[in-house]
Amino acid sequence: MRDRYLAEDSATNLLERRWFAADRAAAEVGVECAALARVAELAEASWRSARVRLARLEALRDALGDELATIDEADARDVPTQTRRSAA
Repeated sequence: MRDRYLAEDSATNLLERRWFAADRAAAEVGVECAALARVAELAEASWRSARVRLARLEALRDALGDELATIDEADARDVPTQTRRSAA
């Protein structure tokens, strides 16, 4: 009968050790998930900020491009056309 109790104690101890190991592993993965969630939040916030800056810079670029095109058109109209002279 003593062997039976030893076997049960052994099985119970093994089960308890496995439970504590699983509990510790779950806690570690939970901490990792929380850290990754925070990183994901920071990355999303940075991405949104970069998208806003990109839109502003693209708008500025386009506005400056329009101004340059207007100046180029005005310069092209102001240049007098040269008349060809014959060599004769």
